[in-house]
Amino acid sequence: MSMNRNIGGRVTAPRIRIVEIDAFERDTRLRLPFRFGVATLERAPQAFLRVRLEDETGKIAIGAAAEMMVPKWFDKNPALTPAQNVDQLRGSIRVSAAASLEASAPATLFGAARLNEMETARRLPGNPLVAGFGPSLIARAALDAYCRLAGISFFDAVRGNLVGIGGPMLPGDIDTNAASAVLAGLRPADSIAARHTIGLLDPITESDIVHPVDDGLPESLEAVIARYGNRWFKIKLSGVVDADIDRLARIAVVLDHLPDYRLTVDGNEQFSAAEPLADLLARIAGMPPLARLRAAIAFVEQPFSRAITMETPLGALAAQLPFLIDESDDGDEAFAHARELGYTGVSSKTCKGVYRSLLKAIRIRTTGVPGLFLSGEDLTCQAGLAVQQDLALVSLLGLSHVERNGHHYVAGMQGAPQAEMARFAAAHPDIYEQGAEGPLLSIRDGRISIASLGAIGYASSAMPDFEAMKPLS
Repeated sequence: MSMNRNIGGRVTAPRIRIVEIDAFERDTRLRLPFRFGVATLERAPQAFLRVRLEDETGKIAIGAAAEMMVPKWFDKNPALTPAQNVDQLRGSIRVSAAASLEASAPATLFGAARLNEMETARRLPGNPLVAGFGPSLIARAALDAYCRLAGISFFDAVRGNLVGIGGPMLPGDIDTNAASAVLAGLRPADSIAARHTIGLLDPITESDIVHPVDDGLPESLEAVIARYGNRWFKIKLSGVVDADIDRLARIAVVLDHLPDYRLTVDGNEQFSAAEPLADLLARIAGMPPLARLRAAIAFVEQPFSRAITMETPLGALAAQLPFLIDESDDGDEAFAHARELGYTGVSSKTCKGVYRSLLKAIRIRTTGVPGLFLSGEDLTCQAGLAVQQDLALVSLLGLSHVERNGHHYVAGMQGAPQAEMARFAAAHPDIYEQGAEGPLLSIRDGRISIASLGAIGYASSAMPDFEAMKPLS
C-alpha cells in the first residue's frame, strides 16, 4: 500500500507523476430541454478522462473522471455559439493535459493539481472557469488512480491528507496544520437529500405538459414529487420580475401541498442591478400566497452577472436572505472579496476542482466568522463517474443536501453500452435502480443512498467503457 511517510515526526504525502492522459467524449441527449438564464440545453457531450499515474516506487494505476461540457455556463458571451463554448472546454482539456505531462518532477496530488491550474490559466487567459475545467478533470482522475494504487477510498485519502494539502501551493491564509485537522474531522454520511432543480421551461403541473415525452419518468414538478419524494428544491429565475412572480406563484401551489419543504433560488446572473432583485423580493414578501415559499428560501444564488457581481454590494439585500456566489467564484480570492460585498455562501462544483471545494470548506471552518456556508450545486452531473464523484465530495464536505438535476434531464446512463451500465448498477446498488433502458439514479423519500461510494478509488468500483467512446474532438 502506498501511504504517507513519517519523516522526523512530520507526515508527508506521497509524490506522484502523471505519465499518460487520454481524453474521450460521449454525446448526451436530454429527454427534456433545460433552460437556465438565456440558454436552453437539448444536448451536450460528456468528457471522460483516463489518467495513468506512477508513484515513486514505480507502481502504476489508472483513474478516471467525467464531466458534461455544458455550453453557456462557463462562458456566457452571446457572441459565442454553443458549439464554440464546447470547443473552449475541449481546448481546456487539451492544454491542461499537455501542461500536466510536461511537469516531470513528482509532486503531491494537491501540488500537481495546483501547478496544473496555474499553468493552464497562464496558457488560457481570460476566463478562469474555462481554464479550470481541464485541470479539474485531471485532478479527479489522478486522485482516483492514486486511491486504486494505494487500495484506499477517496474518503481515506482526503481525511488522512494523503492528497498533500499544504506546503508552498497552499494559499497564504490557510495554515497547513489547521487544514489537516479540518480534513481529519470530515465524516461522510450514508445518504444525502437531493435538491431538485426547477428549470425555466419545466412544466409545474401535469396540465402544463404540451408535448409529453412518455418515457415513464416524471416531467412535471408534481410528478417529480410523487416519484422521488423531494423536499428540497432549486428554482431558476429569469430576472423578469413579473414572469418570475407568476411562475413562483404556480410553483407555490404545488409545493404548499407538502408538509414541509426548503428551497434555493438561482438568479443565473440575470439581474442587471440590485433594484430589480429587491423589487422581486419585496413583491414575494407582500403576497400571502407566497408566504410559505418565502419562509422556505435558504439562500439566493448568483443574482448578478459575473461582470458586475464584484462591483455590486448587496447592501440592504444581505439582511433579508443569505446570498451565494457561483459563476463569480473563479479563483482563490473570490469568496473573500464577495464576503466584503455581503455574500456569505460559495458553491462546490466538481468542474471547478475538488481541491478548491476542500479549501473552501477549510476556510469556512477556520475563519471563525459565523454564518458562512458551502453549498453543492450541479451542472447536469450524469449517472456514473460524474454524479458519484460529486456526491462523494459534497457528502465528505458535510453538506446535508445537494442540487441534483442530471437524472431529471437525461434518462440514466444514456449513451453508455449495456455492459457499462450493468457494471455500475452492480457495483453501486444503493445509488441506482433499474429503469426500462438501464440504471437510473435512485431517489427515495427525497434522498440518495451513497454508502457504496466508500469503495476503493474515487467513489466508483466500476470503470466506463473507454473503447466505446470517441476520442475528444
